[in-house]
Amino acid sequence: MEPLEMAIKMEIEGKEFYEKASQKASDKLGKELFSRLAQEEDFHAAKAREISDFLKRGESPLAIEESLDKAQKLNSIFARAKKEIQAKRQISSSELKAIEIALDMEEKSRKFYEDQSASARTDFEKRFFKAVKQEERGHYLSLVSYREYMVDPAGWFAKSEHISLDGG
Repeated sequence: MEPLEMAIKMEIEGKEFYEKASQKASDKLGKELFSRLAQEEDFHAAKAREISDFLKRGESPLAIEESLDKAQKLNSIFARAKKEIQAKRQISSSELKAIEIALDMEEKSRKFYEDQSASARTDFEKRFFKAVKQEERGHYLSLVSYREYMVDPAGWFAKSEHISLDGG
């Protein structure tokens, strides 16, 4: 299977996973985060399909963004969460399992894109794979932050606000 076709398949599977995780999440932040990740996976699949179609026709894609989102939308989800933080929450083992599965998926995706960018046949593929690799890393970090938020909301808030014991 061609790398772009593999990317499309991976991104579609990721989208499906995140849509289900969003539906099952009991936490508002989780619902929003998983929903946003599903949208981003869908966007990645569409971009990979677009590049693949151009290359099959022997054409050059018009442009490849160096970063597709720069995690702007994910960061805004966490900014809103700071305003609505709860000191204690009930966490189901299935929600934590979903986060762990998602972390594994994102790390495997990041590694796949890193490998593909090193062996890409065209500059367009290389730039696409590099951009998506960075986004997958951002997804991973967002999921780590969400896991911390779920397990220790007060600690997560203090860390995200850079609050220390010396008052700084």
